[in-house]
Amino acid sequence: MQYVLLFLICLIIWFGLTFKFTLAYLIIGIIISLLTTIVFGKHFLKDWKKFFNPLRYFWILIYIPVFLWECIKANFDVAYRVLHPGLPIKPGIVKVKTNLKTDIAKVFLANSITMTPGTLAVDLIDDTLYIHWVNVTSKNPEVYTKKIVGRFEKFLRRIFE
Repeated sequence: MQYVLLFLICLIIWFGLTFKFTLAYLIIGIIISLLTTIVFGKHFLKDWKKFFNPLRYFWILIYIPVFLWECIKANFDVAYRVLHPGLPIKPGIVKVKTNLKTDIAKVFLANSITMTPGTLAVDLIDDTLYIHWVNVTSKNPEVYTKKIVGRFEKFLRRIFE
């Protein structure tokens, strides 16, 4: 069932990206989806039944505006720092502990942090993220963990765990 689900998701994504419903595109989409399923099927959702939980999709819909809001705030913060004559930055790499358990949740957290201007996930080792931050405002791990990870982690836990 896991492979069938991945195949259907790949095919839907194919049609969503190409938006062409001719026979040629159908055949190409089937071939590409089949190859993707064969190559990546064993890595796709260990617990595929979670995929059908509607509550997860509710939390995704909540997460998207939260993520966009954080990106907008970070864009203004970085723009302020770039345009300020004194260039008020204190760059550094901080070590942040995450409470997320699944690998996909940790990857989404790292990607969310990286896509937010001013932060870049450098490495992910077990439950620890190393993040390059443009303006390290505190030396206290609890403070900067809450500032960087806290805004995303609670939503990602509800989506992926």
